[in-house]
Amino acid sequence: MTTLQQIELRCPICDTRFKSQQVISTNSFGGKRTDFHERAAGTQPLPFLIHMCNRCGYSGAERDFTEEADVSAGLREHVWNELAPQISTGTVLGSEKYEAAAKVAEWQALDARHVADLLLRAAWCCVDESDSEAERYFRRKAAWKFEEALSSFDGVAREERAVLTYLVGELWRRVGDTKQASAWFNRVPAEVTDLSTQQWVLDAARQQRDCPREWFG
Repeated sequence: MTTLQQIELRCPICDTRFKSQQVISTNSFGGKRTDFHERAAGTQPLPFLIHMCNRCGYSGAERDFTEEADVSAGLREHVWNELAPQISTGTVLGSEKYEAAAKVAEWQALDARHVADLLLRAAWCCVDESDSEAERYFRRKAAWKFEEALSSFDGVAREERAVLTYLVGELWRRVGDTKQASAWFNRVPAEVTDLSTQQWVLDAARQQRDCPREWFG
């Protein structure tokens, strides 16, 4: 079960103090999906790992609400112009928080891998929200960002390239683009650095290319 605790945060953009919920503990079941989406018993923890200011819409992890948060004049302008107008009085969905956090990360010029991870988690939230259209939207955006990270020399550690190459293929497979998916799955062997620890990546890429299935163990 997922255990939550109420915390108080201060927004570094508008100085608003607001209450949010923090994940104290959680447990998984049934392994991970083929896109690495790990589910928990009961309440899903993902929506509570990102916090959103209820006044201006600034979003991020708990560390992004500390005094060390990187807040520039340009970031403030973006938040007030693009996030604040979208604030609603109703319940904010997890996918909405991750989308806002991804925008903040881009405005802070953080690396593409970090932005891609946030967009992927937005897609995972959409699965739990039963919004298949938004799920496909975020999967495409995540795939493009992971591709951007893989295209740069130091965007992804060498030992992680095989896994992320596989993941890009799986994201394209899930949105129905089998041509792009197969192309990315076929790149996985060239990215493997240690067959003894990465054989599973080769097997997963071959499986999802030739005869897709849903679950890893």
